[in-house]
This record gives sequence, C-alpha cells and structure tokens, in this order.
Amino acid sequence: MQTCYGIDIGGTKIELVACGHDLEVGYRRRINTPTQDYDAFLQAIAGLVRAADADLGETATAVGIGVPGVVDRGSGRQLSANVPALTGQNVGADLQRLLRRPLHLGNDLQCFALSEAHGGAAEGYASMFGVILGTGAGGGYCVDGRLVAGYNGIAGEWGHWTIPATLLARHALPILECACGLRGCLERYVSGSGLALIHRHIGGDQVEAGQIEASQVVARAQAGDTTAKQALAIHRDLLGHGLAGVILAVDPHVIVLGGGLSKFDQLYRELPAAIATHLFKGVRVPPILPPTFGDAGGARGAALLARQRSGAI
Repeated sequence: MQTCYGIDIGGTKIELVACGHDLEVGYRRRINTPTQDYDAFLQAIAGLVRAADADLGETATAVGIGVPGVVDRGSGRQLSANVPALTGQNVGADLQRLLRRPLHLGNDLQCFALSEAHGGAAEGYASMFGVILGTGAGGGYCVDGRLVAGYNGIAGEWGHWTIPATLLARHALPILECACGLRGCLERYVSGSGLALIHRHIGGDQVEAGQIEASQVVARAQAGDTTAKQALAIHRDLLGHGLAGVILAVDPHVIVLGGGLSKFDQLYRELPAAIATHLFKGVRVPPILPPTFGDAGGARGAALLARQRSGAI
C-alpha cells in the first residue's frame, strides 16, 4: 500500500492529509465545511479528494474519514453530529459511491487518539486515552496502538457520562440539557464552551461582541481576575471527576489531551491533583501529556485507520 488519505470533518473546516508508508504527513489541504447542505458536503469531499489526486499525481489506495457524531451500526446513518447536514444520512455509503475506492469511516475523536498512539505523545505506552477538550468533549481509547471502538463504536464517549447532582450543587451549577438527549453530561461543563458557560454563570462579564470564549477566561485568570480564576477552579474539579472515572473504567497508561484547552500549560500542572481528589487511596494518576500532532491529529489518525483496516499495518 502506498499513499492513504485521511480526512477530518469538523464543524468549520474539512482537512485532508496524505500519509505514505512511513506515516508521515506529506500533503495537507483544507476547505470550509458545508454544514447545512448535504449534497454540497458530499461534493466538497469528492472535490477535495480529486484535488489531492491531481496535486500528488497519483490515486490514493484508501481513504479514512473521521466523522463527528455517532453512527447507527444497524442502518449506517448518522445519529448526531456538529455538522447538521449529516444527521440522518448514510454518509459512508454515499461517499463510497462518489469516491469509488476503499473507504473507512471512524469517529473523529477516536482518530485523534489513534494518531497520538502512533508516533505521537502516547508512542510506546501499552494503552492510551485521548481526551478532546474543544467545542465538545470526547475521546478515544487505544490498546497496543489499535483503536478499541466497542460494540456500538462509541468507546471513549466519556463526555456523555453524567455528573452527579451533588457535585454540581457543590458549585451551585444547574443541571443542563445536552444535545444527546441526556442531562448533566460532562461535555456541557468541561469542554471549552463549558468553561465559558461556568464563567458566565458565576457572574463573569461579557464583551461587546457577546460571550467571552474559554481562551479569554484563561487569559483573564492568568492576569489575576478573581471570577475567571474561580471558573477555572470549578472547571478543573469537574474535569478531574470525569477523568478519574476514565481511570477507574479503563486504567490507561497515559492520557493525551487535545482540543483548544490542551494548549494551556497550567492544565498539565494542576489536573493530576484534581483527578487524584476523586480517586481512592492507592490509585495513581497516569501521565497527562499534550498532543504531538495538534490540529493534524484527526486527519492523520483517519489515514492510519484506513491503513490498519486495509491490513497495511
């Protein structure tokens, strides 16, 4: 097997990378995501692949695609996604008809984890858990460098574990509805948007354009703003609870963070103690590391997924 393409589908952009046998990213191309028009979305993917073929002067032997949301394994249809046009659609079958080459779909968050398990921050560890802290919260679990997807293909969806009402009450936070249909999901509180929500809920001020973002909350806390520092402390406690649950469930040898919040150095210094608070005596917190591949991780992981499922590695 020669070149494989990996495609990462996000709420604002779609990125394609090409990986050779050495798993190095030798080519990258990005376009905006058509979020509302399904036909436009399909044509955008097909156009992206055709452009890569033309630029590289070859046809990739397989394509891996990291798709957001959950897929019904019975029907193959998307149940939920941050790209509204995909909901209810059989994305895999429709793209297969257009691309006419081996196509392998995976969850975008799981592809991030797979990438970091191969040549990334989790290289050499027997198991790893990749944690995304971005617009949402989720992740993926790899053992011996291979993705563990699970019976429903949702292994790693820790963002939809429910936070105990007593823990939310400790911080005077409401029990929020989640787009998944559940209430009190970790994602609503520990994602980047969750941090901004916590800051707003405890009285953080707004900006002229509207609500401030997570990066602004962190910047204000670093500048000494009391409300922002309190928001970070609450966020850290809730995130510590969530990751303690991950450790108790699968006991990974390392945790790798991704998403926008993974860029803040203080998280790596303060998170281990916040996790330990929610673990019983004798349970150690594994290393918590920043990602190696950053924004390229999801697309690279999709290419790796295609190579693994094609039997190349």
